[in-house]
Amino acid sequence: MEGESEFRHWDELIPDALGLIFRNLSLQEVLTVIPGVCKSWRRAVIGPYCWQEIDIEEWSNRCQPDHLDRMVEMLITRSSGSLRKLCVSGLHNDMMFSLIAENAGSLQTLRLPRSEMSDSIVDQIAGRLSAVTFLDLSYCSKIGAPALEAIGKHCKLLVVLCRNMHPLDTADKLSQDDEANAIASSMPKLKRLEMAYHVISTEIVLKILSSCTLLEFLDLRGCWDVKLDDKFMKGNFPNLKVLGPFVMDYYEINDWDDCSDYSDGSEYLAWEFLAGEMGDYDDDDEIYEGMWDDEGRLEELELRFYDGIEEDAGIYGWPPSP
Repeated sequence: MEGESEFRHWDELIPDALGLIFRNLSLQEVLTVIPGVCKSWRRAVIGPYCWQEIDIEEWSNRCQPDHLDRMVEMLITRSSGSLRKLCVSGLHNDMMFSLIAENAGSLQTLRLPRSEMSDSIVDQIAGRLSAVTFLDLSYCSKIGAPALEAIGKHCKLLVVLCRNMHPLDTADKLSQDDEANAIASSMPKLKRLEMAYHVISTEIVLKILSSCTLLEFLDLRGCWDVKLDDKFMKGNFPNLKVLGPFVMDYYEINDWDDCSDYSDGSEYLAWEFLAGEMGDYDDDDEIYEGMWDDEGRLEELELRFYDGIEEDAGIYGWPPSP
């Protein structure tokens, strides 16, 4: 129409479109910058539009552990049951695993490396993970064959399983053939399987190959007891790529040094949760205190988030929509 601008205001974009755009920003920016721009952007951030895919694995590797549970709870709650992807490292609270399962109706990708889950909690929640197609349980040293059996029983759509281990976690084990057998017996649709640094035999690997006929990639780095004949493999599994057992990777290069991702000296610091229990985050007076600058060093900066939508943005000091 004549006289109208050919450009559309950013605040007029639908929340779904804003959510797709905001996924290109860092977690810090989405939670501390975007809500203060205008009401429509803030509405997109506190709703499910930005949190259908939650990837905080890098942040969780570096954050202080006592902040992790509260962050996961907040973001999963915001997803409002629409969660399709979750990547987070180092969970240690059974309540968090239960929360994930309760919101897993649409969940397809689940990455929980270095998490301290047990066989019993996996058995309890596996039935709610039936939509998962990609699962990463690498470096989860407290689970074993019973957990994998429960996953295979309930996760019938699973096509990718990452179950890599740290060499030091398996150095004292005599055999992990029971884990490999659980995979072979219950996960026939796998296309990608990663089992680096497992203590497994050639026989059990051959059982996996005969049972998981769709397998395209198999990671056997550090599985020193496995001996696969190249001619046999090419003749019987021409479409399968096998990595290892003998590969010079990070652990060999660094002589199995401590590979912990968390350091008290990390430049990436989590913001403090100062508003009390997570259940109170709907209150208008909640305050989160952020302490980053562009270089990741401490900077005193107080940022307020108001999760109740009010008509008068001026009450909260929001700028007008762009």
